[in-house]
Amino acid sequence: MISPGNPTLPHITRQLKALAHAGRLAIVRALVQGPVEGTPAGQVQALLGLPASTLSHHLADLTEAGLLKAERQGTTIRYAVRFDELRALTDYLWQDCCGGGCRDPHCL
Repeated sequence: MISPGNPTLPHITRQLKALAHAGRLAIVRALVQGPVEGTPAGQVQALLGLPASTLSHHLADLTEAGLLKAERQGTTIRYAVRFDELRALTDYLWQDCCGGGCRDPHCL
């Protein structure tokens, strides 16, 4: 897991690679908009129109990268975004923005 003070490059690379696919990015965006307790895989499938095997593969990749968590409830698996991981990833990308001397109003 990335901690804001100690990100590891291999972990960050794995997460960015997982996000660098249109289907997986669509899944993350759909889950970010869903309930915090997670969305059933079947509902994600219906929303995005992905074949079950393709969705399963993408969900596994995102979960393995640490961006999603899965919770089984009977025969249903609910997937939710790990907001701590997503925040740490985006924080890592911005942490050295403009070398600390930003003059651009769009810089964080």
